[in-house]
Amino acid sequence: MLRLILFAVLVLAAAWASAAVAVEAAARQHGPRGDMVDIGGRRLRLVCEGPKAAATPVVWMEAGAFSGAADFAAIQQKLGARGMRSCAYDRAGMGYSDPGPEPRDGDAITADLEALVARSGESGPFILMGHSMAGLYVRQFALRNPDKVVGLVLLDAATPEMIGQPGAAKFIDRMTGLARLGAMAGWLKAPLYPLGDRIGLPPAGKAEKRRGFISPTQSRTAYAEVLSWRAAAEQAAAAGELKPEWPVAVITAGPPSPQMAAWNAVRQAPAKASRAGMVENIDAASHTTMLGLTLGDRAVAGVEHVLANR
Repeated sequence: MLRLILFAVLVLAAAWASAAVAVEAAARQHGPRGDMVDIGGRRLRLVCEGPKAAATPVVWMEAGAFSGAADFAAIQQKLGARGMRSCAYDRAGMGYSDPGPEPRDGDAITADLEALVARSGESGPFILMGHSMAGLYVRQFALRNPDKVVGLVLLDAATPEMIGQPGAAKFIDRMTGLARLGAMAGWLKAPLYPLGDRIGLPPAGKAEKRRGFISPTQSRTAYAEVLSWRAAAEQAAAAGELKPEWPVAVITAGPPSPQMAAWNAVRQAPAKASRAGMVENIDAASHTTMLGLTLGDRAVAGVEHVLANR
């Protein structure tokens, strides 16, 4: 019996090791894309695609929890095909970026973003695009740097006001539990690496997403970010309200339901407070597939709305 148990353990270990090697091999084959930018003793990975054009603002992208630039690979591809330039990056400790000091709250992330923008060689102003939890970060960045902003595209994005909604505390606690589990599991998630891409990304983005999915560093950083979610919401709220002259496109995902209607009403508030707001829900999309090759065109439509009304 002991020999059978040892044999089973060895088989499982071999499977985990093989899966981890497969993920790393795929990542090496396709990338990483972009450049490593020194922000002062630490480096962040920056991926800018599309032609530079002085007359057209760059779309600057901030990913949600648990990932980085990989999440936007499909949308960047779509924007580039339309002649628009975009930049996505890995926050400190995510993707290929060096870790940063804790806490990983809104103040820390916004300061890193400001340093990255200053050293990126990309001239503003920018259209800020934020997905999920990144809605907090782009709001804080916009209000701290209003001269660098022409408008925002918010994709199923969190707002500070959502923290006070019914069910928000339970949702944050559930996300914290998932993040804690991911941080504890680390490389043990390797056999599950096909789950790394639930978006529908092009090959390079898919490989990066899967690599990040099993990265112990990324998992620990994601946990640190989720732990600071409430603090980030307070910091974004303290920064103030978005300027009404900024055009804002809010795009949400999922079939209609009473619970989502309440959440989406709060998500849509920035667009409704804008002089040129756009609100759209993609019934057929999920929180993740709205970023993918199949449904990412609606995010591009949000960018086009901002450009038309800036």
